[in-house]
Amino acid sequence: MLVNRGASAEDFRLVPAVALDEAVDAPGTRTAVFAGGCFWGVQGVFQHVEGVVSAVSGYAGGQAATAHYDMVGSGRTGHAEAVEVVYDPRKVTYGDLLRIFFSVAHDPTQLDRQGPDHGPQYRSAIFPRSADQTRVAKAYIEQLGRDHAFHAPIVTRIEADKAFYPAEAYHQDFLELNPGYPYIVINDLPKVAALQTLFPRQYRAKPVLVSAKAGQ
Repeated sequence: MLVNRGASAEDFRLVPAVALDEAVDAPGTRTAVFAGGCFWGVQGVFQHVEGVVSAVSGYAGGQAATAHYDMVGSGRTGHAEAVEVVYDPRKVTYGDLLRIFFSVAHDPTQLDRQGPDHGPQYRSAIFPRSADQTRVAKAYIEQLGRDHAFHAPIVTRIEADKAFYPAEAYHQDFLELNPGYPYIVINDLPKVAALQTLFPRQYRAKPVLVSAKAGQ
C-alpha cells in the first residue's frame, strides 16, 4: 500500500510486519533508538504512536564531547541525529516500531541523506539497546530485502553499543511546536499523516511531549 508524500513527491509504503519480534518476558518499559534523517520528523512520528511513553531527539554514534548540534552538523563527529523511544511492549512491540520506522519515518534506501538533508549525520541507522533488538533488527532488514519491499537496497546500519545523548531543548517537540514551519510542512507533517493512514490502530492523536514531562 502506497501513500503519496505530497510536496516531497515520494511515496510511503506499508512494509510487511516483522516475522521475528523481541521477546516480552517481563513488565515495564523498554528503550529503542532510531536515526532516519532530521530528528524533528522522526520524533514527531513516534510521539503519535500508541504505547510510546516518550520520544526524545538527540545524537547517537559518537562521543559525549561532540554531542552538540553545531558540531554534529559538520558530519565529522560520528553522530547521527537520532530519537530515543521509550515504549510499553505490551502495547507496541519493538517489531511494531521497526515497521513504522521503515514505513513512514524515513526512506531506508537513501545513503547518508534524507530528502533535502545530506551527510552521515542524516544516515539511516538503528542503535539496538540489547542483543535481542540487534537480532530482531538484522532479521527484519533481511526479511524486507527478501520481500523486495523497496525499489532499491536498504542501507540502514545497525550500530550496537552506542550511547544516546539528548539534543538541545529547542529541538524537542519541534514538529508539534512549529507546525507551520516550511521544513515541517513539506517534509514531516506528511509522515504523521501517513502514520494515521497506514497504522490507524497505533496512531494516537495527542502526542506525548518532552515539554509536558519536563513540567511534571
